[in-house]
Amino acid sequence: MVKFLHCADLHLDSPFASKQFLSPNILKDVENSAYESFKTIVDLALREEVDFIVISGDLFDSENRTLKAEVFLKEQFERLNKEQIFVYMIHGNHDPLSDALISDWPQNVTVFSNKVETYQTITKNGEKVHLHGFSYQHNESYENKIDDYPTSESHHTINIGLLHGTYSKSGVSDRYTEFRLEDLNAKMYHYWALGHIHKRDQLNDLPQIHYPGNIQGRHFNEQGEKGCLIVEGDHVELRTRFVPTQFIRFESAVIETDQINQHHLYEKIQAFKARVRPEGRAFYRLRLDVSGDERIDPQTLVQLNEMITEYEENEQHFVLIDELTVNYTELEKTSIMKEFSQDIVAQDSVFERALSDLYMNPKTSRYLNNFTDLDRKALITRAEEIIDAELKGGN
Repeated sequence: MVKFLHCADLHLDSPFASKQFLSPNILKDVENSAYESFKTIVDLALREEVDFIVISGDLFDSENRTLKAEVFLKEQFERLNKEQIFVYMIHGNHDPLSDALISDWPQNVTVFSNKVETYQTITKNGEKVHLHGFSYQHNESYENKIDDYPTSESHHTINIGLLHGTYSKSGVSDRYTEFRLEDLNAKMYHYWALGHIHKRDQLNDLPQIHYPGNIQGRHFNEQGEKGCLIVEGDHVELRTRFVPTQFIRFESAVIETDQINQHHLYEKIQAFKARVRPEGRAFYRLRLDVSGDERIDPQTLVQLNEMITEYEENEQHFVLIDELTVNYTELEKTSIMKEFSQDIVAQDSVFERALSDLYMNPKTSRYLNNFTDLDRKALITRAEEIIDAELKGGN
C-alpha cells in the first residue's frame, strides 16, 4: 500500500486581487492566506501519516518570490522530516530553477533537475515507488519532454509522473509543456501528478491523471474550495479524495427579497453572512434579487455597503461583500415607445425640435447623418437601452 498527498501551485506571496479597501486585520489574513493553506496541508499530511508529498510546481510566484516564503517552506518541510515524510517537488514556470534563492532544503526533500529524472522510494509498508519528473530551468518552457520520461517496465512497482504543463485539449491560453493523454498513457504509470492549471480536474481514471488545482484562490476567477488530493492504494488500484485547505474562499451568491428598506436589507445580508461564516473567511459577490415594482435608492445601497463592510473589521472569520448588485425580477419594463402615439412619432416638427440642438452644434453636426434618413423608432429604442443601462449602473 502507498499513501501520498498531491498538491500544486502554492504561489506563495502572489498578489491578492480585491477591489475593496481592506482593514488591517483582514489585510493580514489575505497576505497570509497561501501560507496558512500550506500549513494546513502539512497538518493533513502528518495527521494522515502519508508516505510522502508530491508538489507539482509553482511553489513561488516569479518576481514576488521572497526569502520569507523559502524560509517558511523550509520550516514546514522540517516538520515533515521529523515524522520521516518525504517531499518530491518540481519547479514550474513561476518558480524556475534559475530564480532560486536558497537550496539547503532538509534531507527529506528531493527537487527534480531540469532533465527528466527518476527517484525510488519504499513506503512504510514496503511498497516500491518510482517517481519521474523534471523542473523548469527558466520561466518559459515550450519544449516537450514527455518522450524523456521512461516507460514503466514493472506493473508491481508504483510509477508516478510529475508534470507541470498544459493539457492539449484545455481552453487555457497560458500553455506550457503541452501534452496529450495518449502520451501520458503510453508511459504505463499508475498516477500522473499534474500542476499549472488552477482548477481541480481529473483527466483520466486509468491511469489516474489529476490536476489538484491551486491551494488558495486569489480572485473571483478562482472561486470555490481549494486544496489537495490524498491518494492511496496499491499497484492494482489507487483511490483519490479531495481535501479543502483554503484559508479564504471566493464565492458568488444570490439573496431574494421583496422589501427594499435599508434596515430590512441590512438584516437580510447579515443573516446570510451568519449562515456562511462557519465555512470560513470569504469574499462574496452578492446579488439581490428584488421582487415588486420599486427600486432601491442608490444612496441606500452606498450606505448599506459601508455598514456591512465595517461590521467585518473585527470578525475572526470575515465574510466580505466585495460586490453588491441588484436584479429586479418583477419590475415591468415599459417601453418608451408606448409613451408616444404614432401620430406624435410621425410629426416632423416634433422630431426636428428634438434634434435641433444636436444638429445645430458645429462640433457634432458634421459627424451626423441627414436626420431625414434616421429611423425614428430605432432612435427611441436606442434611447431606452441607454436609460436602462444608466439605471442599472446606478445600482
